Amino acid sequence: MEKSLILDDTEQDGNVPDIRREARRKVYRHLLCVLMLVVGSVGMPSGASALEVQISTPRENAALNETLGAASLLMTLQARKDIATQDVVAAARADYQRILTALYEQAYYAPVINITLDGREAAAVSPVAPLGDVRRAVIRVDPGPLFRFGELRVAPLAPRTELPEGFVPGQVAGVDLLKDAAEAGVDSWRAVGHAKATVGAQQITARHEQARINAAIMLEPGPLLRFGDLLVTGNEDVRTKRIKEIAGLPKGQIYSPKTLEQATERLRRSGAFSVATLREADEVGPGDTLDVTAQITEAPPRRFRFGAELSSLEGLGMSAMWMHRNVFGGAERFRLDGEVSGIGGDTGGIDYRLGARFERPATFHSDMDFYLEFEFEELDEAAFNATTFALETGITHYASEHREFSYGLGYRLSDTVDAFGARSYSILTLPLSAKYDYRDDPLNAKSGYFVEANTMPFVNLFGTEDGLRSKLDMRAYYSAGEQKRLTFAVRGQVGSLIGPNLAQAPADFLYYSGGGGTVRGQSYQSLGVTLGGGQETGGRSFLGLSGEVRVQTTDKLSLVGFYDTGYIGAEGFPDGSSGKWQSGAGLGIRYDTGIGPVRLDVAVPVDGPGSNSGFEIYVGIGQAF
Repeated sequence: MEKSLILDDTEQDGNVPDIRREARRKVYRHLLCVLMLVVGSVGMPSGASALEVQISTPRENAALNETLGAASLLMTLQARKDIATQDVVAAARADYQRILTALYEQAYYAPVINITLDGREAAAVSPVAPLGDVRRAVIRVDPGPLFRFGELRVAPLAPRTELPEGFVPGQVAGVDLLKDAAEAGVDSWRAVGHAKATVGAQQITARHEQARINAAIMLEPGPLLRFGDLLVTGNEDVRTKRIKEIAGLPKGQIYSPKTLEQATERLRRSGAFSVATLREADEVGPGDTLDVTAQITEAPPRRFRFGAELSSLEGLGMSAMWMHRNVFGGAERFRLDGEVSGIGGDTGGIDYRLGARFERPATFHSDMDFYLEFEFEELDEAAFNATTFALETGITHYASEHREFSYGLGYRLSDTVDAFGARSYSILTLPLSAKYDYRDDPLNAKSGYFVEANTMPFVNLFGTEDGLRSKLDMRAYYSAGEQKRLTFAVRGQVGSLIGPNLAQAPADFLYYSGGGGTVRGQSYQSLGVTLGGGQETGGRSFLGLSGEVRVQTTDKLSLVGFYDTGYIGAEGFPDGSSGKWQSGAGLGIRYDTGIGPVRLDVAVPVDGPGSNSGFEIYVGIGQAF
């Protein structure tokens, strides 16, 4: 083929050797160009070892310079060494669009942007041409006038639509506000059942003479839709019928994004799925219905957990848990718990606890879980010994993402030894609880509050009197500064036992103060009610107050100062009439592991009866409260 081509050329040119020489020259020139590119981009060190980047705006607007610097790729290259020239050119060319986008977000719609590399405009530089080292990049930006909103119209709007606060004539016309206004209009229609609402025609006009932005956004609500069928994909061991029951998506009801979120939360809360996503159908079904598909990935059926906590006085405590997430194919959970505490401690002997709990989600209602639990506990405390068997069944009701209630019926049998001698009692219980959790992070809260109230009426079968045991735990958190590095945390606890007097009360129903959960710095259960003759027992009332100041010093480390105080009284409700107070204070360190902080607290007694050791040390996972 080459000979034919040459012959053809020969017939035209009449000189075969000249054509061959010219062909060779072309090949040599191409090879030389390729060699120069390779040497320029790879073989030779064409990186700028110390790239200097400067951003300037008229009147040196520091805030705007910072915004543009954050958007610039050139600024990110400035800290690097041995940068390839091609990378510098590519970053500079990309910066035109990135800086323009940042200016639009700040409502500058008529900017002039110049980016030079060693004095040459970056837009005119070929990204493959060898330039040698680039030492200096200059970004000059004249943002032009700041634009404000002029005439605005978003229609039609759903009832009670709330557009962004700044989306009004005369306000700075940031492009994000335009997007937010359109999204708010669509979301409001979706919230009232128009799941396929979208933005239709929109006209955005920049009036450069007046530095005004006029916007007309037309919405298309689409039809009012109702939930159709829930389709399930991806499940293997959990039955499809049970997944539908747990999700509780109300077929036939008017569509609501909130209802969809609640169904997703129920599937997640069951613990049986590592992924549970509800996806709306692309097309509207017959009768203006909308099917939803649950895309499921099941979690491993078995789970194991181990924990430990150490106190210099209370000793070592260890716990373990084993759980099966799908016992009968309906996302039922069976859990075994074991705990040993007081190992090597000075506050009594070793305590043991063994528990088993069965839970069935979506029983009677999609937000109600049935539970049945058993507990065996042996306590060897300084003030009493107790061996207890308890059986309880009931319902946990998840009223919302933040509110949880529990109603149960139980039986309790216990043998105790305390200052009043050896006794046995048997009671029927009616445990009730309410929990309000509005913390931003349960393991490391910086804002919000938490309230848990427990009350348990009990009926005597033998060995005691009818009564009511209650406890209230309240916590609040507040953080200062944009990064929330300074946090104030407070906690209040109130306990009460009404009915039996001290001599008749179940020994493990009485309250004590001192230790990691009440007053740090005081030894565990060091404060009770003094009976005389060196005898002491727990109180029928308890009051605890704690405060912490947490200062985050680095991304991982925090310092904590705290003060705790506690009261124990013989009266049924803590009124301060007959009891005693104790207090403790100390310092702590927290190391954030990403899943929760590791806690080290060192505390000393401040006032009242308690520890004489001088200080106590507490180590655990998570904040103290």
